[in-house]
Amino acid sequence: METLQATFFLFVFVPLVNAAPPLQQESLQFYEYDTDVSMGSLTQQDYEMQSKDVRKDGTNVSLDTSLMLQSDDSQLDVPPTKDTNLPTCLLCVCLSGSVYCEEIDIEAVPPLPKETAYLYARFNKIKRIAASDFADITTLRRIDFSGNRIEEIEDGAFSKLLLLEELSLAENRLVKLPVLPPKLTTFNANQNRIKSRGIKANAFKKLTNLAYLYLGHNALESVPLNLPESLRILHLQYNNITTITDDTFCKSNNTRYIRTRMDEIRMEGNPIILAKHVNAFSCLRMLPVGTYY
Repeated sequence: METLQATFFLFVFVPLVNAAPPLQQESLQFYEYDTDVSMGSLTQQDYEMQSKDVRKDGTNVSLDTSLMLQSDDSQLDVPPTKDTNLPTCLLCVCLSGSVYCEEIDIEAVPPLPKETAYLYARFNKIKRIAASDFADITTLRRIDFSGNRIEEIEDGAFSKLLLLEELSLAENRLVKLPVLPPKLTTFNANQNRIKSRGIKANAFKKLTNLAYLYLGHNALESVPLNLPESLRILHLQYNNITTITDDTFCKSNNTRYIRTRMDEIRMEGNPIILAKHVNAFSCLRMLPVGTYY
């Protein structure tokens, strides 16, 4: 009898466990001002709140450090190149034409990448703006120096910024205004120490695009002269203004003249009694905010 010999083969099935892919961390990106292109889930407002929270914690960690901690560690070993302008962009946050240098205690305007369009340098210790700071940065459209210690702005500091539309010098220590670039639409110099003699007679006359002018909480004794026809909002609250004339806002020699674009004038907190100057408002669609009795 032929013996059938059964041969058993033991198949061992070892499941192959694929290594889990490395975590892909969600990068922090921002919305660009005045653009329709979404670049991430964090808005500029969130960025500003994050900046303030870092300072409230009592630490000196800059925003660029916090961003780097969330990125791949291998990026820290990348050698610097001449094209990235790393000294400024390590100190600040540089994002596609915008430079954020907020609350990092800088005392001067840092060198900027030549393609910079938006500069935010709020809440620092800058005391002076030199003409050389923006000599080669002709692409700037918005500058915000709010909350610094600026006392002096060198002649011609903004003269080459022919594209600049928005400039904020609020909450500084200025006693006079610099020569302003011609295409400004918004100028904010609230909360300084500016007196009327610190504003030249024709300081605003040629700014034919200027729509928003903020000069509240200063030391002005009179309303600036030669306000452009383009002006929509004028803030002069909490100054030392004691008088205005029939030509301050209107034209005394033209009773049919109407200032059609002016929507708001704030003059509260001044010692002037506005009811004594009713002819000064005859061309306005709305009376200024202020004291009338």
